[in-house]
Amino acid sequence: MNFFEDELRKVMTESAVLKDQKYVGRACFGTVGEDIRARIEFVTAGTASQYEGIRTSIINRKEGVVDSMLLRFSDIWGKRKAGSPNFKDGVMPHIWTDNGKSDWYVFRPAKEDYRQLSAGIERYLSVFQDMEMTQGQQDGGMQQMQ
Repeated sequence: MNFFEDELRKVMTESAVLKDQKYVGRACFGTVGEDIRARIEFVTAGTASQYEGIRTSIINRKEGVVDSMLLRFSDIWGKRKAGSPNFKDGVMPHIWTDNGKSDWYVFRPAKEDYRQLSAGIERYLSVFQDMEMTQGQQDGGMQQMQ
């Protein structure tokens, strides 16, 4: 497992929407509905080797890519304080790859940060869920509450 796979697992493992997850390289693939799949991957936003967000693409098995959305870390988390005197004003969160090694640059997400990122992706994925799957989750939730 590489750094990106490990980070994607931190974000997507507990997903209530993305089923049958497979991790390959810098991407996570999974099932959203009967013919709907999703691809979630770390992407650069113009600066090589600087991954500033996650792109989520919705793929219809029969028709190809239907929609795509980029969630920038800065949109989810904003500028973050850093424990370094070199970044008194904080830092925009991103992953940096240098000499074949990837890691978070200065800022390191906590569990709550991963939850926020996951929630944003989940809201997007839920738009494309089949009505049957949504209904099944609601029915199961109601049974658990009773």
